[in-house]
Amino acid sequence: MKQVVYEFSRPLQVDRVPALGCHERIAADEKECVALAKRLGLPMLHSLAGLLKIVPWRGGGLKITGTLKAEVDQVSVISLEPFTSTLEYAIERYYLSPRAGRPTPEEDVDMIEHGIVDLGEILAETLALELDPYPRQEGEVFNEIREELEPAKVSPFIGLSKLKPTGNKSKN
Repeated sequence: MKQVVYEFSRPLQVDRVPALGCHERIAADEKECVALAKRLGLPMLHSLAGLLKIVPWRGGGLKITGTLKAEVDQVSVISLEPFTSTLEYAIERYYLSPRAGRPTPEEDVDMIEHGIVDLGEILAETLALELDPYPRQEGEVFNEIREELEPAKVSPFIGLSKLKPTGNKSKN
């Protein structure tokens, strides 16, 4: 089986995580930011960093929590102008060891592959999922375009309806 190579890879060997857990601070370098921006369809990714707490979980698995911080350029869907925004997102991910069994479909758990969890890919996936698909600058609003409706066409029967007698006249 071929190993996947990520643009921003920080592999963590699961069996080296201490029983009380550990903290990891990771950041993407300039080359990794360029590659990730291309993958995510962003004009530019200035920075991507995270502070993660990793603790053992459920018989050989890991619970990873922390914070992602990024500075990205996006293009506004309203003005079509690029703008820079600073983003911060919480991270909470769970990983199970293959020997601990398979997660149920209701559980949001990933499997540990080859004894390694890639912390860089966790940040990249979180950023990809949290980015607004319709970005706009702060304060920008979409004003509806109101089209003038065509004046109603005059029906030729309008004139005939005026000739129709009104009231309740009966013939004797």
